[in-house]
Amino acid sequence: MKRQTTTIKDIAKELGISPSTVSRALKDHFEISTETIEAVKRVAKELNYQPNSLALSLRYSKSNTIGVIIPEIVHFFFSTVISGIEDIAQSKGYNVIITQSNESLEREVMNIQTLFNNRVDGVLISISKESFDTAHFEALQQKGLPIVFFDRVAHDIESSQVTVDDFMGGYQATEHLLKQGYRKVAHLAGPSNLDITLDRLSGYKKAHEDAGLAWEEELIVYDKASNESDAYTATYNLLKSSNPDAIFTSNDMAAMGAIKAAQKYGKNVPLDFGVVGFSNWQFTALTNPSITTIEQPGFEMGQHAAELLIKEIDSEEDNVQHESVKLPTRLIERESSRK
Repeated sequence: MKRQTTTIKDIAKELGISPSTVSRALKDHFEISTETIEAVKRVAKELNYQPNSLALSLRYSKSNTIGVIIPEIVHFFFSTVISGIEDIAQSKGYNVIITQSNESLEREVMNIQTLFNNRVDGVLISISKESFDTAHFEALQQKGLPIVFFDRVAHDIESSQVTVDDFMGGYQATEHLLKQGYRKVAHLAGPSNLDITLDRLSGYKKAHEDAGLAWEEELIVYDKASNESDAYTATYNLLKSSNPDAIFTSNDMAAMGAIKAAQKYGKNVPLDFGVVGFSNWQFTALTNPSITTIEQPGFEMGQHAAELLIKEIDSEEDNVQHESVKLPTRLIERESSRK
């Protein structure tokens, strides 16, 4: 059972005043009357209020720096997220330290230690595909540092988060292919432990159901879309074993690999094989054929994530109310799926 501790909110509720007034009274702020300070300290003693000394020490030695952990810096989507983070951070007087896990749990743990040693005020995190264990995130919170997850989140950690509507993205991609007349749509999914993978897969399945069509388990391949080469091999193998007439991939590099595999197999894209990617990387409008994709707003995600983190860093309350933001996706229709 989780231990119940008295918070500033409890004292504020007891006295009928705001949490910010309680916080300032506990610090003997000059703007707070003597009577209020005495009342707050009396109730704090009665309720056995104990401030988080480590969190306070961190707060009063602010570095005005936030840390970022992402799976891959070279990933176009994550580069746009970083731009959004820096846009907000710099406008609010914060510096940004960026690290990458390279999809490794070990590297992710090392990144957290590095950021903590550099006295960051908080951390923005998109988890690696190996992050089944989240003890390192819990340890960071216990040290008094706020965390905000973005894109890939750890749901067993109580924190704010910013995501896109991956279910709707998967639905939009699959629905589009089915409406174009494709009837055997495969899916190159991401790692099976990530929520974004499961949400996009759920959208893929729901689009089939709404169209009155059955989806086939043999047409779903996990964790073979991290790069163009793996996607090429997975798509070629699918064409040999199951002969799909379209494919929805979990990112745009995988879509490029799928197109090349289909062409190598003798398929005409899009006349007899359709392809839809995910993210709307810059190159998707320049390829031949150009790639239909699902746009996810990376820049806006970075902005929202930075705003939530800085809000928690600057808060004077012990227990900050966590927030969840879900951003919309949008289908960008191009040549790779247009019959």
